This record gives sequence, structure tokens and C-alpha cells, in this order.
Amino acid sequence: MNEYDSNRIFDTVKEIGFKKTENIEDANCYLLNTCHIRDKAKEKVYHEIGRVRENFKLKKKPLVIVAGCVAQAENEEMLKREPYIDMVIGPQAYHKINDKIKEFLDKQKKIDETEFDTITKFDYLKKIKNSSNRVSSYLTIQEGCDKFCNFCVVPYTRGPEYSRSFNEIIDELKILANNGVKEITLLGQNVNAYNNQNKKLSDLIFEIEKISKIKRIRYMTSHPKDMTDDLIEIYGSSKKLMPLIHLPVQSGSDKILKLMNRKHLIQDYLKIYERLKNINSKIKFSSDFIIGYPGEEKEDFNQTLDLINKIEFINSFSYIFSPRPGTIAFDLKLIEKKISLERLEIVQKKLFNHQIEMNKSLKNSIINVLVENRTKDGSKLFGRSEYMTSVIFDGNDNDIGKLVKVKINNSNQNTLFGELIEKSKLRVA
Repeated sequence: MNEYDSNRIFDTVKEIGFKKTENIEDANCYLLNTCHIRDKAKEKVYHEIGRVRENFKLKKKPLVIVAGCVAQAENEEMLKREPYIDMVIGPQAYHKINDKIKEFLDKQKKIDETEFDTITKFDYLKKIKNSSNRVSSYLTIQEGCDKFCNFCVVPYTRGPEYSRSFNEIIDELKILANNGVKEITLLGQNVNAYNNQNKKLSDLIFEIEKISKIKRIRYMTSHPKDMTDDLIEIYGSSKKLMPLIHLPVQSGSDKILKLMNRKHLIQDYLKIYERLKNINSKIKFSSDFIIGYPGEEKEDFNQTLDLINKIEFINSFSYIFSPRPGTIAFDLKLIEKKISLERLEIVQKKLFNHQIEMNKSLKNSIINVLVENRTKDGSKLFGRSEYMTSVIFDGNDNDIGKLVKVKINNSNQNTLFGELIEKSKLRVA
């Protein structure tokens, strides 16, 4: 979502004459778009600001803006702690950025703009053309969260759940398709809670199917409580919806899920898993896991390992519990760091093994790959499989933006390596 927001911020500031620069030393405005999910992300902001200050110590200071969820949550503290920051602007106030930049340049007075104004933001942004022309692009359809998990800061930084207008989303999608976008990832803090005038995520997916230039559809991030029947059933009929489902479970223990206020049980999660696998056997799951949540005992941890073994998640995220200020879990007694680190290492090894075995199983098979660009050194083509796995192979620039067949010859944990199968060879086969 931050990548989508960053692109839309740039689309906005272009209106008042700003251009992107690849060279930091040329910049007269430096904007950091931030995440507040874990404490490490917040500290990286201050580290980055220090780097900017060092780069400009012999030059005219640029306008320094901190945007996003750290700005929302730490606005007053940031302006006090780091005088080099000129403006903080929260994620629901991006539509005001041009006016606030002009205000600062006129008055040279620090600005704190962190009011929640989601509806007005999207009303403004729909007037600014989305210039993204990447083969695979993001599109925010829903923001905010009403779930109030005890560990999560999102309801306080992104506000309550809000779903954008169905027609507005389709209009933006058509612009992206005409820009050359072939794959769309629909975004939301609780994307499967999308509901606008009785239109749900499944309705949106069904409508996107009709846009011929869009070849692949993905969405993230979902909550198990919002995996409704209509969304599950569309996996049996959709031709463009990819078979990788990112569905965060956080823990394999009902006790821990209750302590987290997750509002679902493991049996609920397994029912979703089994229904989806029955509808489409190709479906794979990825997830998020919080390790060392306050109250997690060895038995709870073992239940998480059991769940990982059962579902065989691929491409999952796992991290040690990070207490966030303002949340219920912030003041809870932490598990010993050493124990949490040991458990995280065990979980990640198991998750990575599933990923490695999944990739190994594809050796000598022919898979569909959407080609996105060339690798950084320009020697190979880069694309992604249906399961979001990176694929690297030889090919021509005219393959970029196309769905091609690739025979997999080798793999590692994160990447598949293969060779392009020409259409003529497929016909012969």
C-alpha cells in the first residue's frame, strides 16, 4: 500500500512542478513514506533523515517531509526529536500535500497535517490520473481496520474501514490497463472486507475479469473473518484470479488468537483452507506469523508448527512480536528475547523449507510467467509465476508485458531459473 501511496503522492506533486530525481544530491524536496507496523521501521526513518542531513550539510537544505503511518502515530514526537523534518503528513491527508508544501514555502513554519479525511482524499485523487505503467501494479480499494487486534496499530494510523467507490475503482483500473498494466494487486488493510453499495470484493473481481488487457488479479491483505462464501466460490470460476492466497493467521494456538483479539479460531481457518482446496486444488497459502506474543508457551508454539506442517505455507512473513505504542498489547509482559529468537529461527526454517520444496517440485515443468522487466544487469528477463515466485530466464524485450511459457531448470529458496519455450516448440510437443 505504501508503494501505491507513494506513486499517487508523486502524481499529485507533479501538478505543482515537481519531478523525480535518481540522484539524492539534486533533490530540493525529500519525502519519506513510512510504515509503523514494527519499531524497527520507525527507527529507520531517523537513520534515513540523518543520512539526508549529512548529504546536504554543505548545500541548501531540501524540504524534508515524512509521510505515512509513522508520521500519523509519532507526529509531535518526530517534529521535536528531529528538527531537520519540516512537515509530517498522515496517510489520510495526502490530498492536501500540494497546499501544505506551498504553505511551508511561503511561511517557513513546520507543518503537522495528520487529520483523518479518507473520503475527501479519494475524491481528490480520482481527479489525478494514475500514471503507473508497470506491468504489475497496485491499486488501493479499501483502507483502515475495525478489527482492533490487540497488537496492531493500523486502526490508529489508517482509521476505520473505508471502501472506495466501485465505479471509481473500475475507472482507475481502465486507466492502468491503458497504461500497459497487465497484473493488478488490489490492496487494503482488510481488503476482503471491501463493501461499497452492496458490492463486495468478489463483485469487483468479476468486473475486472471483463477488462481484456488485465491478465492477472491478486489481492492482499485479508482477514479470515472476511473470507465470505462468495469470495471463496469465485476461485472455482475466475480465469484471472491467481491461486496464491495471503491469509494471515498470526498463530496456530486458539489461546494466543484470543489474547490477540483475532476473532477467529484455528478450526475456522482450516475450514476456509479445506473449502478453497476443494474448489481449486492448485491453491496455495501464504501467511503472517507473530512469534513470541505475550503469553505464548511452548505448547502454543508447537501448535503453530503443526499448522505450518498441515497447510505448507509458501512465501510467508514471520517476525518477533513488536509492541506498538497505543495498542493493548504494548504494556504486556514480553517473552524472553532469547526464547523468541530461537522460536523464530525454527519457524522460519520450516517456512523456508516448504518454499524450497515447492520450488524444487517445479523442476522440468512448464509454467506461466508474466514478464515484468529485465534483471538489474540487463542480461535476463524477470517475471513472476502464478504463485508470485520470481522467475529468471533468457528472452527478448518484446516479451516484456506478456504471459509466456517457461521451462524450469533450477531453483533456490526465492527464485526459479528456466528457459523460454517458444510457441512453435509447444505445438510440436
